[in-house]
Amino acid sequence: MADNKSDIWLWDVPAAFVLLTRLPLPALPDHAFAQGGRAVWAYPLVGLVLGGMAAVLGAVLSGLGLPAMLVAGLVLAALVMLTGAMHEDGLADTADGLWGGHTAARRLEIMRDSRIGAYGVLALVLGTGLRWRGYAEVSGAELVAALVVSRAAMPPLMATLPHARSDGLSRSVGRPGMGPAAIALGLAALIALGLTGAGAVTALLVGAGAALGMALLARAKIGGQTGDILGATQIVVEIAVLITFIALCATHEKAAPEPRTRQ
Repeated sequence: MADNKSDIWLWDVPAAFVLLTRLPLPALPDHAFAQGGRAVWAYPLVGLVLGGMAAVLGAVLSGLGLPAMLVAGLVLAALVMLTGAMHEDGLADTADGLWGGHTAARRLEIMRDSRIGAYGVLALVLGTGLRWRGYAEVSGAELVAALVVSRAAMPPLMATLPHARSDGLSRSVGRPGMGPAAIALGLAALIALGLTGAGAVTALLVGAGAALGMALLARAKIGGQTGDILGATQIVVEIAVLITFIALCATHEKAAPEPRTRQ
C-alpha cells in the first residue's frame, strides 16, 4: 500500500531516475512523486548508474582501438542523450541569465527564455570542451565518481536556498529537508571513496567548494535557486571533480621516483 513507509521510500529511486534521465522506465504511480523533494537522496544512485553505463561504453570503445579523445566524445554524447541534455540546458540558461540581466527579475526572465545568447553559447562550448577532455584523461572509476558527486551537489542547494521563482521544475519537485540532502552527500562520499580511494577526499572538497560558489552566486544574482541553477551546478561540479582527479594523477606521476637505468 502507498501508506507503507518502506514502500514509499522505495519509490524514491525510480522517481529520481524519471526526473534526471531519459531512460525507458515504466510509468510510476502518482504517489511516487507525491514528495519529490525527498527523493533527492537517490540522486547519487542516478550518477552511479549513468557513470557505470558510460564506463562500460568507454571500455568497449577503447577495446576496439579507438583514440581516447574519440572515445571520450562518444561517451559524452551518450550521456547527453541519456539525460536529455537537461543539465546542459540549465548551464546555458544560467550563464545567459546571471550575466545578461541587471536585476533579479530580468535575469529570471532571460533564464526562462528558450533562446540562447552569447553567454550561453560560450558556457556550453567551454563546459563541453572541458568535460570532453576530462573524460579522455580520467579512469572509468574516476568518471563514475565525478558523475556521482556532481549529482549529490544539487540536493544541498535545494535544501538551503529558497526558490527564486514561484513556478518551474525546481519548485514542482519541492524543497527537501536537510536529512535527504545529507544522505545524498553521504552516499556520494562512500561511492567515491570506494571507487577512487583517498583521492576522493580532495575531489569531494573541491566539488563542495564549486557547489558553494554556485550557491553564493545564485543567491547574490537572483535570490535563490531554480532548476537551471541546479543543472548548471551539476556541470560545474562535475568539471571541478574531473580536473581534480587529473591534477592528482599528474602530481603523483611527478612525485614517483624515476626508474634506475642499468649501468
